[in-house]
Amino acid sequence: MSTPPLTGPLCTRDSLTQELRALGLRPGDTVLVHTSLSSLGWVNGGAEAVVRALLDCLGENGTLVVPAHSSDNSDPAEWQHPPVPAEWWPAIRETMPAYDPRTARTRGVGIVPETVRTWPGAVRSAHPQTSFAAVGPRAKALMDGHALDCRLGERSPLARLEAAGARVLLLGAGFGSCTAFHLAEYRLPAPPLVENSFAVMTAEGRRWMTVREPSISEDRFDELGADFERERPVARAAVGAATGRLFPLAEAVAYARVWLPQHRPRGAP
Repeated sequence: MSTPPLTGPLCTRDSLTQELRALGLRPGDTVLVHTSLSSLGWVNGGAEAVVRALLDCLGENGTLVVPAHSSDNSDPAEWQHPPVPAEWWPAIRETMPAYDPRTARTRGVGIVPETVRTWPGAVRSAHPQTSFAAVGPRAKALMDGHALDCRLGERSPLARLEAAGARVLLLGAGFGSCTAFHLAEYRLPAPPLVENSFAVMTAEGRRWMTVREPSISEDRFDELGADFERERPVARAAVGAATGRLFPLAEAVAYARVWLPQHRPRGAP
């Protein structure tokens, strides 16, 4: 049985660089990138070519940031895809490897973030579930101080990215992937708290830790993003076969801070 031919388009490091520059990515930018590699077409060089194109656009003074989440370091009682037997839960909690930013693989964010995580000189933040990874001169300052009880709030890289004037690039990814919106959730009055557990390394050794922090959810982020794009300036252009969107992180957070209480009040699905 013959294999059907590839349909493309053919993307290269140079073609991606040109299209990203046309979208508005500039030397010296600090940019948080969410990606869908498969949406671009056939990329010669795969994720490495995408990362090199991004770095070509940013230049030596720019900083590339990606989500490097590792959600599998979590309480097995909450696992759904797939769930595991309840009788396994104590053993999983006891033996889950402690988070190590050097070795913990990303999960659920695609191959481009995993490529950035392992890039020479990359810096990764300290949260065992919602870390970020960065390459560039601002990487260390942006990644420092990610608190264990603050997945995506004021003591996470998101707030530092906001203060740094960063922009968000959705490269084939939809607004449902826009982690910046979560920063707005933390700023809502009296956010409901949830317990969150993971394995970490402390001065006394490995520890299974449980913290209380605001509940977060990406429910209706696609609707939020669609309204944001209609009402605020969002640069939009084709990159390969995908749609690229580029916008200021601070504007997205401010818009979400107003939109969420109106359209997704606390307690609503």
